[in-house]
Amino acid sequence: MGHGHGHSHTPKSFGKAFAIGIVLNTVYVGVEAFYGLTVNSSALLADAGHNASDVFSLILAWAAIWVSDKKPSGKYTFGLRKTTILASMFNGLLIIGAAGFILYDAIQKFKSPVEIPGDTLMIVAGIGLIVNSGTALLFMKGRDDLNIKGAFLHMAADAAVTLGVLIGGLVMKHTGAYWVDPTLSIIIVVVIFYGAWELLSDSIKLAVDAVPGNINIEEVHKMLSELDHVEEVHDLHIWAMSTTETALTAHLVIPDGCNDEYIFEIRNKLKDEFGIDHTTIQIENTFADDEYREKI
Repeated sequence: MGHGHGHSHTPKSFGKAFAIGIVLNTVYVGVEAFYGLTVNSSALLADAGHNASDVFSLILAWAAIWVSDKKPSGKYTFGLRKTTILASMFNGLLIIGAAGFILYDAIQKFKSPVEIPGDTLMIVAGIGLIVNSGTALLFMKGRDDLNIKGAFLHMAADAAVTLGVLIGGLVMKHTGAYWVDPTLSIIIVVVIFYGAWELLSDSIKLAVDAVPGNINIEEVHKMLSELDHVEEVHDLHIWAMSTTETALTAHLVIPDGCNDEYIFEIRNKLKDEFGIDHTTIQIENTFADDEYREKI
């Protein structure tokens, strides 16, 4: 029996990114809500609600990463790493919910256009564009982690929304065409929903222990089958322990058995070729199995 694992947790630098993103966006939500109420702008209020949900998502994602780093104990023999998957799933649901709210607001605007001062809209949206774009860039390098990807998508979606509001304010200021705002909102909803659906779909698959999308299980099976001395591979399972860690278990039939160095080489090969960091290999000796069956 061979067992080995490595750790590739989210870089500690992202803790600072989460802190900065949460503070900046919380302040901006307050500013946007204030001016939304002041000028009676449903677009600013809707975007404030959207940003508020994303602040909550950032807090949730940060907390999940912190919990996932806790060492295994008691009944939780793998620790709480899967909370990162649950958090990314919840983030996807929040994005879709926010997109639905924006869509509803856009429909209401089509029914009853509201005259809004374009200058105020552009200034507030411009501030939001800087805040959201800057926050999204903080998470740009961590998008291989579903949880960090969720945070990036939230902030990128917010930047798209505020850009739409800014453009809408500019057009309304010069043309008085107030239908432009809800039209842009609907376009943005489609973009947001596409990204959120992909995130939610990936998260659900990982939550039910599907093989991670970046790993081809047939290729893993082929690699193990072609190893020296291996006659058969069975009971091969691959699943996500978290949004950054992948686990594998497999039984290898090797007639003459093997030593620890051989297992070590297999573990390194799986890590290098497929990024699988937690492996449990069971070696089955053909002759030993035959003797066991004769006894029973």
